[in-house]
Amino acid sequence: MRKIILFDGVCNFCNRTVNTILVHDRSAHFQFAPNQSDAAKKLILQFGFNADALNSVILIEGEHIFTKTDAVIKIAGNLSGWPFMFKWLKLIPTPIRNFAYDLVAKNRYRLFGKRASCMIPDKSIQDRFLL
Repeated sequence: MRKIILFDGVCNFCNRTVNTILVHDRSAHFQFAPNQSDAAKKLILQFGFNADALNSVILIEGEHIFTKTDAVIKIAGNLSGWPFMFKWLKLIPTPIRNFAYDLVAKNRYRLFGKRASCMIPDKSIQDRFLL
């Protein structure tokens, strides 16, 4: 089953997170599509995401969609090393963890900066990106 992570390709924090996932996704479970890419735009239309969803990481697993901390938990469950610990966010009630997520998401450019354009993956990981 394809597992696709949609992320903000110009957000520095989001790009660092994708790089962390790449390092700890030893079985290559995930593919990635920056929200600004044609592939992501097609998926966004296909699944009917609204503008609010684009302020969140989105995980598409077949026909299942996960956003915000639900996506983080599902992603973390497939990773090795320290990022696996984010799986335990499920112990925190959803409204509380999503409130914290929304605070970071709303302020991500101010806190972590913004790129002028999406990162360009090098050849070794290019096949993991849908552009």
